[in-house]
Amino acid sequence: MRRLLSSKPEKQRKFRAVLASTQPSKLMAVHLSKELRQKYGRRSFPIRSGDTVKVLRGEYKGITAKVLRVNRRRQFVYLENVTKKKADGTNVNVPIHASNLMIISLDLTDEYRKKLLEEGRSSLRVWKGEGG
Repeated sequence: MRRLLSSKPEKQRKFRAVLASTQPSKLMAVHLSKELRQKYGRRSFPIRSGDTVKVLRGEYKGITAKVLRVNRRRQFVYLENVTKKKADGTNVNVPIHASNLMIISLDLTDEYRKKLLEEGRSSLRVWKGEGG
């Protein structure tokens, strides 16, 4: 990720908008819990559906739920049982911004993600067969 070169709000917004379209997972990295942080030696990790998260801020603060869907363009996460009732009586999932979440447990069914988390990015070249 590029270093931010300007402190002007307009340029900050533009930088985040461009980054959201080119590297959306960079903006969707969520803090790990203390246990996961000690286990893996990382502070944050990109969120994915299937992870279990805790809401840290807002109306739903304190709720622990499983991630249903991730909208990388809008940087929102949709959780199980975090819904609102519409005027016509139907329930809709409430979007929660990724910065207001903390990962409690990771979904490690994907071998690629598991390898990335445990051994870092350099180990992926070998895993992909690109050499050492």
